[in-house]
Amino acid sequence: MSTVDTVRRFNRFYTKTIGVLPEQHLNSEHSLAEVRVMYELAQREAPAAAELGSDLALDAGYLSRILRRLEERGLVTRKTSPDDARRSHLKLTKKGRTRFDTLDARARETISAILQPLSRTDRRRVEEAMQTIEQILGGAASEKRRGAVVIRPHRSGDLGWVVQRHGALYFEEYGWDERFEALVARIVADFVEHLDAKREHCWIAELDGKNAGSVFLVKKTATVAKLRLLLVEPHARGHGIGSRLVDECTRFARQAGYKKIVLWTQSVLHDARRIYERAGYRIAGREKHDSFGAEGLIAETWELKL
Repeated sequence: MSTVDTVRRFNRFYTKTIGVLPEQHLNSEHSLAEVRVMYELAQREAPAAAELGSDLALDAGYLSRILRRLEERGLVTRKTSPDDARRSHLKLTKKGRTRFDTLDARARETISAILQPLSRTDRRRVEEAMQTIEQILGGAASEKRRGAVVIRPHRSGDLGWVVQRHGALYFEEYGWDERFEALVARIVADFVEHLDAKREHCWIAELDGKNAGSVFLVKKTATVAKLRLLLVEPHARGHGIGSRLVDECTRFARQAGYKKIVLWTQSVLHDARRIYERAGYRIAGREKHDSFGAEGLIAETWELKL
């Protein structure tokens, strides 16, 4: 069998397996192309229509028809650029974000059901095989031009890395001693020992295949989640990793039924505070304290209503 025949056979198998053949994708009223457009809008901050069409390799006329259908359903808004009347910027409406979150959860459930019977070794083989295909056929190369960022669930070895990097990085940048690393270790241990997988999660960010960031979402009460241990490595800053990690927490929290997310941070963590503010968090309280070998710290509690 030729390579062409092998690829075509795999395509027939995979499209059937993940259910992309039906016109109504994910048992919804939307086509696969419409769901893909909504996915891209959920990941970006008001992209231009031309930019979206170029990245998705969609004909301008075809994309325009998709956007018109989504606008008619109240899922997408289109706003003319103040700098160029020929350009329009796109954004999901509140209804569109809710619709996307539902479809995204459905897609995750579909893939999880496919992977569930597999052993941990076979899951890793599937993941590596898919990464190999993407890298060889050019997907990873095109991503690398903007920084190949991947957000994934944690796996063995990641949690130790989270503790070690928090300890080392906060000592280097702020002079915090081993008591801060011990606090991080307790948070990670509690996460493992009391994990409620349906309502708690850890995400690891990779940049060009290497760990570059982390964040946790854990249960505080039945209706309140807590964002913890947001970290972005210095070499990975500027790629939007922190914002993407925080956005993953928000999306997961909504799907899990939480009404609010809270977090605890320090006033000196300026980059993290900007990320929280852009994501819609607001300061709910401040308190001075001396901790981790540092004096005059100001702890801040932030919250986001969902």
